[in-house]
Amino acid sequence: MRGIWVVTFTLLAGSAVLPAHEPAHSGNPIAHFFARAEQPLHQYRAFRRMHTASDNGKYEAWLDAWTELKDGRFSYQIVSERGSDMARGKVLRPMLAREQELVNKGDGAKSEYTQDNYEFREAGRDGNGARVVQITPRRQDVLLVDGRAVLNDGGDLLRVEGKLSKNPSFWTSLVNIVRRYARIGGVRVPVATETTAKVKFLGTAQMEVFYDYQTVNGRPVALSEQRAAAPSRTAGR
Repeated sequence: MRGIWVVTFTLLAGSAVLPAHEPAHSGNPIAHFFARAEQPLHQYRAFRRMHTASDNGKYEAWLDAWTELKDGRFSYQIVSERGSDMARGKVLRPMLAREQELVNKGDGAKSEYTQDNYEFREAGRDGNGARVVQITPRRQDVLLVDGRAVLNDGGDLLRVEGKLSKNPSFWTSLVNIVRRYARIGGVRVPVATETTAKVKFLGTAQMEVFYDYQTVNGRPVALSEQRAAAPSRTAGR
């Protein structure tokens, strides 16, 4: 089970916002949009709810933790956990530890939505009328998603969905991810991540992660603002 989610920490921690500094204009308006300056997420405190399960029901677990980013350092405190010892010990707790390692080493840029990592192409509208941008990784990498970004008419990123451009191991394939975003206090932040993967001999495994922000860039988040940003939850808690 540990190998199932060994790369998911990058998608939880890495591309929380677009880059803070705008690179040279490439002439491509879509690429230029994704390279525009954004207020960076440099501090937050959030309550995180994590759930993972295999489709045979044998490995299922939940973990709740306070997470914090401050002065470029990520830390966490586990509040509660239950379910499969295997899933908690080999999946959920190691994910937080790996996220801490990634952030504290400063490797988050490897998964950001930038022209260094992706090509961008206008792809029309989805069934709800939202703007769609095709995102194609410039290299095969377990940190990058081959799929699409969905934006509202105001240009805010709503979600990124697709499959990892490279399988994380021999044991896993078809790793699909949906990452949802909202703007809180003027800062774009991830509010939920949903991942599924095909695992040899185990079938399909799923993971859901939800974020409830207490502060963003030093600003307290109002309960009404948090509720407006929160996606629906189906983790069977």
